[in-house]
Amino acid sequence: MDDERRTATPAGPPPGPPSGPRDPGDAWAYGDDGTKAWGRFGAAGLLVDDGDGRVLLQHRVEWSHHGGTWGIPGGARHQHEDPVTAALRESAEEAGVPEDGVDLRHTAVLDLGFWSYTTVVGRASRPFEPVMADRESLALSWVPTADVESLDLHPGFGRSWAALRATLDRTPHVVVDAANVVGSVPDGWWKDRAGAAARLVDQVRALAAAGVPATALDLPSTAWWPRWTVVLEGEARGAATDPAPSAPRPGLPSVTIERAAASGDDAVVTAVELAVAAGDAPVVVVTADRGLRDRVQALGADVRGPGWLRELLPD
Repeated sequence: MDDERRTATPAGPPPGPPSGPRDPGDAWAYGDDGTKAWGRFGAAGLLVDDGDGRVLLQHRVEWSHHGGTWGIPGGARHQHEDPVTAALRESAEEAGVPEDGVDLRHTAVLDLGFWSYTTVVGRASRPFEPVMADRESLALSWVPTADVESLDLHPGFGRSWAALRATLDRTPHVVVDAANVVGSVPDGWWKDRAGAAARLVDQVRALAAAGVPATALDLPSTAWWPRWTVVLEGEARGAATDPAPSAPRPGLPSVTIERAAASGDDAVVTAVELAVAAGDAPVVVVTADRGLRDRVQALGADVRGPGWLRELLPD
């Protein structure tokens, strides 16, 4: 288990009697050795940067767990609530973070067996100012990353900050050579290339929403949401891929469909050039074509075979 997972930020309970009905998740979770952590179903928080070298931090109110320190907005997960939804809800409740104002990047999970904490990392998709929407903050501030360590940090966040900071400028981008991937399985695709391409695009969209295990991208943390580009060529250009279905939640990456006017290989190379120029990294190309592999590797891209993608795609 890497340092980032061991030291993800824990959450503390609210003080005093609740002002309204509590969710069953607002309770202590207990380990076999008597260790306890707040959040019967685990906890989650959001680390968001503004794309200009600043992260949103919360100065925790004195009566809270490790009160007076700085950390990220977060708290207990509700019953039946997934960690990302919990992190977005908590950050909205505590800091006024707009749910549609954050592009999700990755998650880091601390799992103690009886309890887990998920740090959701995102980037602001548009400017917004935090708002102290409840009693759990002394202050909210966009803090330059260079100044974070000078603050009195929540112990868990302080230990995890270096690993989290190292991921803030990472934007993985996967470019899919659709013809090569479709042709890797003898499922009758040659009878309906456009239909086979459309099915692949649907699967990639589902994967884009679910995220990719960090290990598959040779990245730290737990799971990532890369940018995606799928290149269609020849008869597959007629694939019925529009309109794209709505994302299950705001902030998830869309899948860009490139319909190659001529050579599919040239279109893949162009997509890689654009991704590299935009600062995306790592850029991963899915293809088994040796000539294309050499061309994109010369641009700095990594290459995975179709089997790599097919193992990740949902059924």
